[in-house]
Amino acid sequence: MNLHTIDTGLFKLDGGAMFGVVPKSIWQKTNPADTNNMCTWAMRCLLIEDGERLILIDNGIGNKQDAKFLSHYYLHGEDTLDKSLAAKGFSRDDITDVFLTHLHFDHCGGSVERIDGKLRPAFKNAFYWSNEKHWNWAVTPNDREKASFLTENIMPIQESGQLRFIEDKDGVAFHEGINIRFAYGHTDAMMLPQIQYKERTLVYMADLLPSVGHIPLPYVMAYDMFPLQTLKEKKSFLEEAVAGNYILYLEHDSINECCTLHATEKGIKAQDTFDLSCL
Repeated sequence: MNLHTIDTGLFKLDGGAMFGVVPKSIWQKTNPADTNNMCTWAMRCLLIEDGERLILIDNGIGNKQDAKFLSHYYLHGEDTLDKSLAAKGFSRDDITDVFLTHLHFDHCGGSVERIDGKLRPAFKNAFYWSNEKHWNWAVTPNDREKASFLTENIMPIQESGQLRFIEDKDGVAFHEGINIRFAYGHTDAMMLPQIQYKERTLVYMADLLPSVGHIPLPYVMAYDMFPLQTLKEKKSFLEEAVAGNYILYLEHDSINECCTLHATEKGIKAQDTFDLSCL
């Protein structure tokens, strides 16, 4: 098995929303904001190369939204999905599986492209993987979360016949060496791939822990639907990650790709930060 970092670009989100009840005077020390209170975040995906399967975990915001929509998120940086895939010697047509941690637009927007005004799956040879509980949550969204679930990112996948569901069961196997853990605080039934790689356990953190700056327990996003559930899930995971010396692969940290953790007298903190290629 080979793992490849796939960077799809940078975007900005409000710092207060990203850190919830934590005051700006504290969170800006690790994530400085611009004059509009916006912080820069990555959309870092992961490519798993194993035998005949080429599995892409998440795919960024895409480029089919109109200029007004994209202007809210200040897309920037030199990286794109296609450019990053090409740098590893692949194209979208080589992808066999698109694994979607959840269906918020910054995680699944690249799933669908618009060609001559028509929407179609961007990965024509791939199955798209979600789970039935989260899919139903996304296609009948609540009023608070519906701005993150865009019909044009979701329904063309189902209409194509390429959609597949993973059993909503913690620890379910997806592929040899890849099990899925579920989290329910950020959104219902978000999936986190847990990968055995080079005799280590690597977990793709999605939005359970977006960045190194989110390691302290109270640092929970205002975007989370059920923040107390996130707090419970996060505490349990961090303790497990320390005990197991896990590697955390960070989807939204604009500086750090990966980190390990250690327990201190002041709680669990980041130990080492490094790029995936250093493993």
